Amino acid sequence: MADGLSRPRAMPEQVGPPRHRMSRTMRARAVRNRRRRRTIGLLTLALLGAVVVAIALLGGRLWGSLSGPPQDYTGDGDADVLIEVHQGDTTEVIAQALVDREVIAGVPPFMAAAKGNADIRMIQPGFYLVRTKIPAESAVARLVDPANRVGKLTISEGRQLDDVLDLRNNKTTEGIFSLIAQASCYTLDGDQRCVSAEDLRAAAADGTPAELRVPDWAVKPVTQLTGDHRRLEGLIAAGTWQFDPTAAPEQILASLLATSAAHYAESGLADAAAAVELTPYQVLTVASLLQKEAHPEDFAKVARVIYNRLQVPQMLQFDSTVNYPLDRQEIATTDADRARATRWNTYAMEGLPATPIGSPGLPALAAAEHPAAGDWLYFVTVDMDGTTLFTRDYRKHLANIEVARRNGVLDSVR
Repeated sequence: MADGLSRPRAMPEQVGPPRHRMSRTMRARAVRNRRRRRTIGLLTLALLGAVVVAIALLGGRLWGSLSGPPQDYTGDGDADVLIEVHQGDTTEVIAQALVDREVIAGVPPFMAAAKGNADIRMIQPGFYLVRTKIPAESAVARLVDPANRVGKLTISEGRQLDDVLDLRNNKTTEGIFSLIAQASCYTLDGDQRCVSAEDLRAAAADGTPAELRVPDWAVKPVTQLTGDHRRLEGLIAAGTWQFDPTAAPEQILASLLATSAAHYAESGLADAAAAVELTPYQVLTVASLLQKEAHPEDFAKVARVIYNRLQVPQMLQFDSTVNYPLDRQEIATTDADRARATRWNTYAMEGLPATPIGSPGLPALAAAEHPAAGDWLYFVTVDMDGTTLFTRDYRKHLANIEVARRNGVLDSVR
């Protein structure tokens, strides 16, 4: 340098506030804060991811419901199940019931399978045997198959409660108790379940009129025969009926008696009984005699014969009342049978039998309610074509009997 002296070195200037050294506590707090922020961030991301997944799943389901039916089951199913179709159920209501019982996967496949199927649209109320987790088409097929319907009972005109042996051909006609027992049978996964005819017979004999839902107009005669199952004879009407096959014997009988009572009420039984000055139970008994004793075209005339004899009074003397407690039918009764005193034998007593002797059909019931006009006391079928002659004069009746004998007709002699 010119002056020979050295100049002092420039010092760096400090920018910003003076630095302070962080303590150990402060550094630890800072680390914790950074970790907390990272954790919160990760949790936020996870929550957002869950929301996205949920929205995606919900959207998929909504799209599936809008774009097509739910997936259908495949295979032969898991287990047998009994389902009930109620009065007034639509196809869609039936489908939803099947979904609820896990028979089908969803309503739309069933509706598609049932489309154009007249049988499923006309399906009757009742109980049907199906399987769980089967294809909708299989469910439709099972419901329309008569073999899968349980608890359907058909009673023909004149049928009795007990089995009847016909000595003319040595064949047995199954009684109403046997028919109910058969109709009650169903099998769940190899386990057969039935109500027995014996249990039905016991319930008929010992159940109270209230338990059995006996109509008011039949309570007195039914009570008088407590302990005898025949007291319910005729109270289960001829026709086709439905009952719950899972119910107890008393409940099954009560259901059938209540349905039959409504059926008889619709026929005008009570009003008609008043017109002929008898009880509805007595008119039902007369109808059961017509069903056994007369040809349909002669029902109204034979009804008048019965009412005329009751008014005289004169014994009815019908072979059908002799055979009834014997549970058999034959061409002609024996002297010993006709002499046997029973509650039903009209050869041994005046008046009507203690109960109906079968379940009459509507034509016989209508004839008993509205008998023909006439003074006849006797009738006899005189030829194989069923021609029946009626008269009030006993000597004329004997002459008609001779005509019947010459023509080889041995029955229907009254």
